[in-house]
Amino acid sequence: MTGDAENLPYRLNVGAAVFNRQGLVFAGRRADQTAATAQAWQMPQGGIDAGEDPAEAVFRELEEEIGTRNVRLLARHPEWLTYDLPPDLRAAAFGGRYRGQRQAWFALAFDGDDSEIRLDTHTHPEFVEWRWLKLQDLPALAVPFKRQVYEVIARDFADFAKVRG
Repeated sequence: MTGDAENLPYRLNVGAAVFNRQGLVFAGRRADQTAATAQAWQMPQGGIDAGEDPAEAVFRELEEEIGTRNVRLLARHPEWLTYDLPPDLRAAAFGGRYRGQRQAWFALAFDGDDSEIRLDTHTHPEFVEWRWLKLQDLPALAVPFKRQVYEVIARDFADFAKVRG
């Protein structure tokens, strides 16, 4: 089974580290929880459509997942980051066509008010709950297979986790 997974491609994806004025990052609890993910928190992320620029995709995904585009681009991570799905999730996620995801990560400043964040604007909401968290706390709250990516983001986007005037 491992050899088969290694032959599968990664799904192209974007991730969004959305920082509020207090330097906290948006995290949501997924709507499609399993026993493994019931207490896990994650930042918004989603697929890149064919021919879509990753920067365009991150703004689209934010509107779909948290109901707002009231953000400013701060930075794009210089590398694509990958994670593999565990074997038990691989078959269910994306019809078993992908071994995991290859992500372009963006740091964004949220310029709005918390009331602008809406989890119910999409037909199939991504999250059932959300909160602002310290960026350095998020890796420990993520599902184990995403932790390595979250540790990289926590380290490399740490400068954005500051209070803004």
